[in-house]
Amino acid sequence: MTYDMNLPSNHSNIDFQEGKLNHLLDVDSLSLNSIENLIQSTDLAKKNFVSKTKIPTLKGKTIVNIFFENSTRTRVSFEQAGKLLSADFINVNIPSSSMTKGESILNTIKTIQSIGMDCLIVRHHHSGVPYLIARNVNVPVINAGDSMHAHPTQSLTDIYTIRTELGEIKNKKILIIGDVKHSRVARSNINLLVRLGANITVAAPTTLLPDSWVVQNNTRNLKRVKIISHYLKMESKLAKSDLVMLLRIQKERLDQGCLPDLDEYSKLWGLSKSRFYNLCPKIYIMHPGPVNEGVEIDSEILSLNNSLIDQQVENGVPMRMSVLEFCILK
Repeated sequence: MTYDMNLPSNHSNIDFQEGKLNHLLDVDSLSLNSIENLIQSTDLAKKNFVSKTKIPTLKGKTIVNIFFENSTRTRVSFEQAGKLLSADFINVNIPSSSMTKGESILNTIKTIQSIGMDCLIVRHHHSGVPYLIARNVNVPVINAGDSMHAHPTQSLTDIYTIRTELGEIKNKKILIIGDVKHSRVARSNINLLVRLGANITVAAPTTLLPDSWVVQNNTRNLKRVKIISHYLKMESKLAKSDLVMLLRIQKERLDQGCLPDLDEYSKLWGLSKSRFYNLCPKIYIMHPGPVNEGVEIDSEILSLNNSLIDQQVENGVPMRMSVLEFCILK
């Protein structure tokens, strides 16, 4: 089964337009030239990250993190990125904010803006909230994940990791396995990988595949994405892929009836030791985290040299350094 990935935008395209604020709300409005510039900038930022060298690029700038949803990797990597660029960094603690008294999101954001900020990083459990905020502030807004919709900086980090470890993305065979239906990482990654010329196969039980898929692209970059809903066909693709991206199975999907049992999912769709060593011992492995060990992947595989999961986490800091510079200084 295949379907076309036509990419009409779900929201007005206010990202990275000339003469406007450099919001980063999703990857769909990034030109290929901007993506390449971000990758090159990340190469430079990574040297400072590795040496833990602070540079004065954003000295005197104030960056605010406001996360309405739990996060470790994204929140901490943004904070580290800002500090390495010498910015002042503020984390807003939602449970102790005035929103617990009934203050609206926009009033809270405008209060913070009045006090002084140069960039806002926001994560929210409802799709579209970063877009709403971006239309009502006069500083760049970076989407750190909005519900099932988008996670642009994770996608850019993954693209950078693939380029660094595997080389050029064009024509790479990439297999994405797991809960695609509810995954903002999968949506942003497929969007970007398609545009960069990768051959994408998505594999998951029918209940974890999207009912419809709408992403933005122009017709000259139109690609096709193959969909697999049977684990035996997934196994045949494993042996022929360059890279497998595993997606986290959210345990709350059990309550929604999307999955009957985690053990059954692991048996049929997980990257077990036997499946890995028999079918794809040389394939590269990625996972956006956090990993449910023994569900999406066996623990033993995580420590192998061809597992890029630690590199994904490490590369998140220099990539977000690059994004902060791009949004604040351009």
